[in-house]
Amino acid sequence: MHTDSSTNHKIALVTGASRGIGLAIAEELARAGYQLYLTCRQSGNILTEVSDRLSATCHVPCKAIVADMGRPEDVTRVFSQIDDLTLLVNNAGISYVGLLHEMSVDAWQEVMRVNLDSMFYCCRLAIPLMLRRHAGKIINISSVWGRVGASAEVAYSASKGGVDAFTKALAKELAPSNIQVNAIACGVIDTDMNRCFSEDDMAVLREEIPADRIGQPREAAQLLLSILNGPDYLTGQVITLDGGWT
Repeated sequence: MHTDSSTNHKIALVTGASRGIGLAIAEELARAGYQLYLTCRQSGNILTEVSDRLSATCHVPCKAIVADMGRPEDVTRVFSQIDDLTLLVNNAGISYVGLLHEMSVDAWQEVMRVNLDSMFYCCRLAIPLMLRRHAGKIINISSVWGRVGASAEVAYSASKGGVDAFTKALAKELAPSNIQVNAIACGVIDTDMNRCFSEDDMAVLREEIPADRIGQPREAAQLLLSILNGPDYLTGQVITLDGGWT
């Protein structure tokens, strides 16, 4: 997909876009007229179907790319296909549920690689494209666990705490260049990531949430669009979306 930077000022890369929050974000951005680059690590057929559907229904160019965004060589390959960018959404992520002392070194490194390293790899290549415009937005998908921590999810909590700190620091670095960096810290959202929990576990969670329900992926996507449509003075913020839970 080749973009025409002279006429289109809405060009986005969304990582982890084949399902859940990433899919909802891709759908919302397509409806808003964004040209899209979408990535996922494994579900290439699904991502291609998503890309084709959004192109047909929303009449926007959309390209599906299978890539592991936790590998720098894959990220370089993705960005070799992008000649202009106004929005980067770092959504790719995995969870790990288990006691820390029973976690393997490989499992720890995998969580950090996918959740934290991928954000670094993407930002370092996206920023030069945005600097050319003296404008751009980066939105990172985080979790409330990055702020308060979760028992049996230490690695995941640590990775999302890193996302939050990364967001705040990079926002300060890029503010003089008119590039805004924010994050959305999600609570319990109805995605495949929570399928590891039983119905009883989810019922207990619902009882703890003042809104008395689990959040929907589209709500995260709607918040992201609100941030995009908000003032450029909004930067360096980690905005919580959790139904009043934390």
